Amino acid sequence: MKKLITTAVIGTSLLLGGCQSAYYGAMEKVGYHKRDIMVDRVEDARESQEDAQEQFSSALEEMQALLNHDGGDLESAYNKAKDEYESAQDAADDVTNRIDKVEDVAEALFDEWQTEIGEISKASLRRNSESKLKETRRSYNQLVKSMRRAESKMEPVLTAMKDNMLYLKHNLNAQAIGAIKGEFASLQTDISGLIKEMNKSIDESNKFIASLEGK
Repeated sequence: MKKLITTAVIGTSLLLGGCQSAYYGAMEKVGYHKRDIMVDRVEDARESQEDAQEQFSSALEEMQALLNHDGGDLESAYNKAKDEYESAQDAADDVTNRIDKVEDVAEALFDEWQTEIGEISKASLRRNSESKLKETRRSYNQLVKSMRRAESKMEPVLTAMKDNMLYLKHNLNAQAIGAIKGEFASLQTDISGLIKEMNKSIDESNKFIASLEGK
């Protein structure tokens, strides 16, 4: 499987300075082209969004359990909710990192594609390649727009979760829990909206991968 890149190849890219252009060059030498890397990175971004969906849902469940606390170990319930919030933050950071990587390889791929079109001497083949490039760019732009839109919905949710966690940290009692119950319905709505946008982005990822693989 192409994702299982040899240690030697990775080492080569690092010795070349670790920059992306050197990395792509090293990968191409072993037959692993930018298009292949693009597919892998879109898949990785899609998987990170799926993980984030699960993590945000888990965080919501733990917050709900905390708000429904009925007299057990209040601090333990708070710590569980806090851990899930922190994991949601990590998942969000991973989503952003994965999207950034998609954008990086896309720029390199499209630049290379455009340059190579100029090297095609036959006009009909050149036009066909130009048409395919425009179509792929259009599909890619739609994909990234969808990814970034879903990404943008994470920060307000994380901010609300952080506010609640900090408030409860300073006032860990039944009265404080009661004070933030009114915030919970809004948080539920925001997370539902986030998951909906992520589902759209995941669908766009699947379409884009299929188009690159010629399916």
